[in-house]
Amino acid sequence: MGGPGIGKSLSPTGSGLGAPVMYSLVPAPTASPSIGFAVGGAKDVENFRENIKEGFMPLPTDVTYEGLFYDYRFDTGQLEECQKLFCPSYSAAVSRDPISGELQRYLSVGLNSGVADFSRKKLNLVVVLDYSGSMGSPFSSYYYDQFAERIDIHEDDSSGKTKMEIADEAVVEILGHLEGDDRFGLVVFSDEAYVVEPLTKVEDKDLDAVKEAILEIEEYGGTNMEAGMKKGTASFGRYAEIDPSQRENRIIFITDAMPNLGETEEGGLSGILQDNARKGIYTTIIGVGLDFNTELVESISAVRGANYYSVHSAAEFSERMDEEFEFMVTPLVFDLLLRLDAPGYRIEKVYGSPEADEATGEIMKVNTLFPSRAEEGMVKGGIILLKLEEVSNDGELTLAVSYTDRNGTFDGDEATVIFPEAEGDFYDNDGIRKAILLSRYADLLKNWIADEREALEMDGPVEPSVTEEVGILVPRPIELGRWERTSSPLTVSQPYRNLFELFGNYFEVEMKEIGDVDLQQEEAVLDKLRGWPGRLGS
Repeated sequence: MGGPGIGKSLSPTGSGLGAPVMYSLVPAPTASPSIGFAVGGAKDVENFRENIKEGFMPLPTDVTYEGLFYDYRFDTGQLEECQKLFCPSYSAAVSRDPISGELQRYLSVGLNSGVADFSRKKLNLVVVLDYSGSMGSPFSSYYYDQFAERIDIHEDDSSGKTKMEIADEAVVEILGHLEGDDRFGLVVFSDEAYVVEPLTKVEDKDLDAVKEAILEIEEYGGTNMEAGMKKGTASFGRYAEIDPSQRENRIIFITDAMPNLGETEEGGLSGILQDNARKGIYTTIIGVGLDFNTELVESISAVRGANYYSVHSAAEFSERMDEEFEFMVTPLVFDLLLRLDAPGYRIEKVYGSPEADEATGEIMKVNTLFPSRAEEGMVKGGIILLKLEEVSNDGELTLAVSYTDRNGTFDGDEATVIFPEAEGDFYDNDGIRKAILLSRYADLLKNWIADEREALEMDGPVEPSVTEEVGILVPRPIELGRWERTSSPLTVSQPYRNLFELFGNYFEVEMKEIGDVDLQQEEAVLDKLRGWPGRLGS
């Protein structure tokens, strides 16, 4: 379909970005950019899918929009060549809610880059490794909750190894991605935290001895995450002060996220991460196992420069390291701010950013953009979606974007978007169409999880927030009131089975129109949910 009238970039709001060291901003005529961008925060929703697969009720925080988007490649709507570090592009859509039939308007922000031949900077890396007792369980043996209930499950990890053994092997694998001029340090924590390997250059280490020591780490004691993070931060010492154009400081924090010692409140952990981020020490969290606590980690992953991944097998750990390592440790764009000047519209919801709750009617904020693979004009996770509320018939929108690079250089631009006079569904491209489909899917799931869990807690019938009258609502915030996950059996009430049936039919049609076979993994989830037996009396 033709575009809705996306205006060209107008006058820049900054002086322009200089070319950072170690990559080229202006590709050769025959070259195509090697990267676009994806937002920080979650990089998958595997905990959600694994819980469904094993017959457990997920938490609402298991489904994040940015994590879901990162599982897919998007047409970003880019129409002109980008010759800067970051070039946003804009696409518009008008689409009917599949439940209520209400006509809704959306705007997507495509996350493009002119960078070719991307490679990461030199790295000061401290791995902080959880070796608490809960890490001694195999991926495939039990599901843990705050009452220490153990339930047999059957995950697809045939190695029989414990989470601890697989985490040890993953740290050894990380060493294989480091160069001689990189620095590596290792901290372990359970009840307390200890430095196993000081932060020094890889070329100065006896790597065989380091690997042997890592592989001998065994689980013990409780989980004092605060102690681990503090000791990991202190390990940087004099290397905390770096030239950000040349070197990156990062902590990779590997845990099953079941805190029971030290500061377990959000403020304690997020406070340390935020203080580190102000100093240029950024954090990647890798969650281990089906019982990884997304409620805790999601609350701290919106911190500047932070991201997280979840893994459920040795193969997933290896795949993450092989495919994602250079991207996960190299944030490139910070403090992205979009201002919407549109008398006819206000932002109702932002999808695809962990800072979405900070959006107002006119402002969208994103703390961090990480590089993401770009292939054939498609960027993995390369989109943010805005759901707009129409407040008048003025269809023109002016968008002003500003941001800084890792060196603190400011840049930005402006663009104009005009919505088409559409009486039915209209999509500027398949990228925004896919983002709308996935956002509705996530909204429906979050409403279902919240409503089912509330009914279980009250021991009453499910009263669905989603109805044919109101359609798929933006989910309300839910507070569970404790950090450690409680396991509940999967339950789908009859009203939601009906909704999943209706939405599943819509999803199947859209999947065929979009032509992305990877969407079949979500279709499989919907098939399971609409056929799942509900609670007695539901």
